[in-house]
Amino acid sequence: MADEAAAFRTLTSSDTPTSRDADPVFAMHRGGKIGIELTVDVPDRAALAMAYTPGVARVCTAIADEPALASEYTWTGNTVAVVSDGTAVLGLGDIGPAAAMPVMEGKALLFKKFAGINAVPVCIDVTAVDDVVRVVAALAPSFGGINLEDISAPRCFEIEDRLRALLDIPVMHDDQHGTAIVALAALRSAARVVGKELSGMRVVVAGAGASGIAVSKIILAAGIGEIAVADSKGMIYHGRDGLNPVKAELAKLTNASGFEGGPEQALRGADVFIGLSGCTLPEEALARMAPGAIAFLLSNPNPEVDPDVARRHAAVVATGRSDFPNQINNSLAFPGVFRAALDVRATTITENMKLAAADALPALVGDDATPDYVIPSQFDPRVAPAVAAAVAAQARADGVARSARPIAETAILSGALNAISPGGTAFRHRGLPPPITPGPVPPDVRYADGTGADGRPPDLPGSGGRPVGS
Repeated sequence: MADEAAAFRTLTSSDTPTSRDADPVFAMHRGGKIGIELTVDVPDRAALAMAYTPGVARVCTAIADEPALASEYTWTGNTVAVVSDGTAVLGLGDIGPAAAMPVMEGKALLFKKFAGINAVPVCIDVTAVDDVVRVVAALAPSFGGINLEDISAPRCFEIEDRLRALLDIPVMHDDQHGTAIVALAALRSAARVVGKELSGMRVVVAGAGASGIAVSKIILAAGIGEIAVADSKGMIYHGRDGLNPVKAELAKLTNASGFEGGPEQALRGADVFIGLSGCTLPEEALARMAPGAIAFLLSNPNPEVDPDVARRHAAVVATGRSDFPNQINNSLAFPGVFRAALDVRATTITENMKLAAADALPALVGDDATPDYVIPSQFDPRVAPAVAAAVAAQARADGVARSARPIAETAILSGALNAISPGGTAFRHRGLPPPITPGPVPPDVRYADGTGADGRPPDLPGSGGRPVGS
């Protein structure tokens, strides 16, 4: 942890190398962080005749007759699109689609490392809601799921809602729901540490963007006692002027005590503070919280309060950074959620599926919970399998799973996805064996010169004996 912390502080400091050639971050990114690998072996023309034309036509025809076969006989059954318009990238804001690509590549890397899922970064040069929906919907047949990423609020809410209504594959805006799942999971463990029940706790959330609203909604769904939310203009309450429709709806569900002004006033006697706004909170505001207070300081790279200062007043402190204990990071949630959704061929990701994911994570912590351990590390090899198992079971219960196999026989629950060392690849994709070496070419596959399995294909000058149509 000490080495990781030192490295993190070096990477986030202003004292960066003056030359890109001397910067290890640029060195890691040169040429991109992801690529495409083959899942079958194509050692000769016989194999090529099956992988490509004319043999591939057999599979195309079958899918045309029965579209559901695409998830089994193409990569779509294990592939998601990571889609961004670059309007709300990390803490960088609206930097555009080209500059967003390194982040989306990083997201794709996490999908592969932690869940064995192929993920394709798709950065689109449109920002109008109608255009984003149209482009993503048009791309959807190439994927088994859509992960929306770094799209600014309030547009992100409408975009996700419309795509979920249009498509019959899982669509999730991870900035909203990934954060919400992990925050609720950490809160469950933290409540256990301080000896409180969610139903008796009062929460103050600073931030009413994509993640702040999603966190507030999932905590409400989990049965929190009371929650109040602040945006950049102060506490959100029913009747406040200038609220957009999303915030106006939130106002009806929150702030039963009618707090006005800033979050500092609402924090007096509160049990939990969750910061998702990038604001700076004075130390004395935390000092006025209830005994056994919980503080989630999730703004990056600079938390709302210095975590070491926060520990003077809060019993449990979590951040979004890897150099402090209790990192609340989306990568604890989205790999397992999408792993399950793909494997059971879910038509959507329900609210109950998100709650199931949020229950699976604290179960891994269990009785080992301490003030410095309320959430597992994303490198814990138990995480993605546990989340996936819980989400898959809930998808079945909610009636959104299309897989014909019983739960016990699905890849995710039967153990076909075997977690290995934390430092290595998290899964072998669906337990498949190494790349397949094709057998003899089928007798009905013919090469360009008319020969096939019944005769050795001649070497055709300039063609390599390629099959017809290649």
